[in-house]
Amino acid sequence: MNDQTPKTPTPEISQKLEQLRLTVQRASYAYYVLDAPTMEDGVYDRLYRELQELETQYPELISPDSPTQRVGEKPATQFESVRHNISLYSLENAFNMAELQAWDEKWRRFLGNWAAEDNNYICELKIDGSAIALTYHDGILVRGATRGDGVTGEDITQNIKTIRSIPLKLHLDNPPPVVEVRGEAFLYNRIFAEINQERQKNGEPLFANPRNAAAGTLRQLDSRIVAARHLDFFAYTLHLDSPNLHDHWDCLELLPKMGFKVNPNRQLCQSLLEVQQYFNTWETQRRELPYMTDGVVVKLNSLSLQKQLGETRKFPRWAIALKYPAEELPTKIISVTFQVGRTGALTPVAELEPIQLAGTTVKRATLHNQDRLTELDLHIGDTVIVRKAGEIIPEVVRVLPDLRPTGAKLVTMPTHCPECGETVVKTPPEAVTRCINSSCPAIVRGSIIHWCGRRALDINGIGEKLVQQLVETQLVRSVADLYHLNMDQLVALERQGQKSAQKILEAIAASKKQPWHRVLYGLGIRYVGEVNAELLAQNFPSCQSLAAASSAQIEGVYGIGAEIATSVYQWFQNPANISLCDRLEQSGLQLASVPSTALKSTPQAQPFAGKTFVLTGTLPTLTREEAKSIIEKAGGKVTNSVTQKVDYLLLGDKPGSKLAKAQNLGIAELSELELLEMAK
Repeated sequence: MNDQTPKTPTPEISQKLEQLRLTVQRASYAYYVLDAPTMEDGVYDRLYRELQELETQYPELISPDSPTQRVGEKPATQFESVRHNISLYSLENAFNMAELQAWDEKWRRFLGNWAAEDNNYICELKIDGSAIALTYHDGILVRGATRGDGVTGEDITQNIKTIRSIPLKLHLDNPPPVVEVRGEAFLYNRIFAEINQERQKNGEPLFANPRNAAAGTLRQLDSRIVAARHLDFFAYTLHLDSPNLHDHWDCLELLPKMGFKVNPNRQLCQSLLEVQQYFNTWETQRRELPYMTDGVVVKLNSLSLQKQLGETRKFPRWAIALKYPAEELPTKIISVTFQVGRTGALTPVAELEPIQLAGTTVKRATLHNQDRLTELDLHIGDTVIVRKAGEIIPEVVRVLPDLRPTGAKLVTMPTHCPECGETVVKTPPEAVTRCINSSCPAIVRGSIIHWCGRRALDINGIGEKLVQQLVETQLVRSVADLYHLNMDQLVALERQGQKSAQKILEAIAASKKQPWHRVLYGLGIRYVGEVNAELLAQNFPSCQSLAAASSAQIEGVYGIGAEIATSVYQWFQNPANISLCDRLEQSGLQLASVPSTALKSTPQAQPFAGKTFVLTGTLPTLTREEAKSIIEKAGGKVTNSVTQKVDYLLLGDKPGSKLAKAQNLGIAELSELELLEMAK
């Protein structure tokens, strides 16, 4: 008979549980805030489970600041409206330096003769997320709320607790009775893209931008959904009565000590000229960040000045947002064309009246697929809002139907391929319409370009224009035909001299030495990316063994899902694909891994084993991706944050603020040449 009597915790149990809680909190802070893990994942998991088990045995010892309380068990039924203790004002916008100068003159006039000449400013990146207000009582998080209208917001504490970079308990030995913190909850670009891909797959409307996605995530009633989306948080304002806090910079320095993550790219500026230099620097460098920014927040540093200036009915007088050129602008649809990719996917593309968007002239924008066309209800002549997705690819965000011309024609997907004329298909639940004619010129061109890409067979010199000629002249009908090209054929093509033709032939010959996993990736099998290709090549050491594998065997590889496994299996069931592999092997391509005995005879050196690198600036010859690959292949790790755990700063031209921080920490600096020498 089991004893069901509740256990009474002993002082030893209480002490052990408190120590476990503190250890897990510190490890979580080091991982999510400092980006400098202090323990292995397995150790953290074991300690976390031990804490869970103790709290299950002794539920009376569970505290609201415990790491186990980050995700609520039951979804909320609704959010309660709450009044902010301190109003969350929005910021006035400036769109150029003249408007910033006008703001500066305005606050000085407001103060009259008292305005100090030696005032300085704080510049912080304006994160494209969702503002939230946090309240701590005696160091414990008691409330997290949305901005709302600035006076009242919604209590979303249960969701706030899922954000790992927000401390449930302040890292202070003697916390004040009340602390208010303001900051921005945001999504990394990678996660935002993954969320939209999942929504598109499920037939749900796409989020327009990371800001909307973050706001929508915070208002999910089920906190488990919020936790799964991995929101992050930057703190930017601290409300705390303390005689030791004289300016805003002091607050930004204190916040990390309290357990918060603060954006590392902040800067103290002595003049508006330095503000302008900061603004200009980040106009380009922000595109290298893993999250979205749309401007710079400029604040007066002095807390005394901030208090004297106060607020208008809408804005604080002591801060302003200096915005970058608009990322979303209206224009008109002239026509819609349809591109055919290497997998046969038809992508509708809007031909636009040209606009200047984020520093470039935009004439075309993607419309994704039939589902997106239906959702937009797009007509020729419509006025649409265009933006740069991920600040790179222009896309149509929405239509302004009120401006639609009379008799405008609805845009629909074609029934036949615009390249080869064959009937196209759309197989549910896919949103994509495809041409399934493997001889379609567009599919052939796409497969050749993919095959020659740097990450596949790396055949330098074969670009889109040359591929167009090779396919049009029918010299190349598949990638296998590349290995039968000769000098006379290439020289006969437009703009091809003997020298360039010779280099192309040499690059084609060199590609025969590329390993099996690069060949597999180059084949362009749907859903098989670089990482998946390596996983498959490790488990199926030859093309022959992979072709003979069942779908279940392929799915049995750790990291390979059912969708990938089915795609690979079906690809090898096509006799034309088997014939292609045979031709490639006969041409001398590596369709099998190097035997393990050969690998043992040429061990790979790991000169960067255990070393952590941060990259800043533009390198002379390498892209950031190439530099990262070199470091990782030599056993090193690349991170974005400059901390004491970093060993080297790889330094290029026009470095950002990481350089100053690295110099303050005494981190060794490397040039590209030094990196390459060390990697040998």
